[in-house]
Amino acid sequence: MNIYAQNILDHYKTPRNFGSISGAQIKHSEANYSCGDKLSVDIKLEADVVSDIKFKGTGCAISQAAMSILTEDVMGKTKKYILNLKFDYLQKLLGVPVSESRYKCAVLGLMTIQNALKMKGNKKN
Repeated sequence: MNIYAQNILDHYKTPRNFGSISGAQIKHSEANYSCGDKLSVDIKLEADVVSDIKFKGTGCAISQAAMSILTEDVMGKTKKYILNLKFDYLQKLLGVPVSESRYKCAVLGLMTIQNALKMKGNKKN
């Protein structure tokens, strides 16, 4: 098993930033109904910069690990920066090729965070 696959398994088994934030300004959930992956995110912003982010979720190793890796990466980044992230950036973070059948799993976390930021001010569970 290569080091990148080990990284995915590590983030899946021991996700970073897992949990919820009391008093989060933004709460949002998304799901991939074709496979059952679910993610919810809580975000605190200070001057449009992510000061705290936590997530909860269920699903496959790719969806959960991708969200864990993303939460580490977007901490301290601006809303504008995060909204401009694309799949190729996520794939570089993951370090493993993502097959077409796993694309929706991998991108669910990015979509959840971006949609949450687009809805800033709207709390949705």
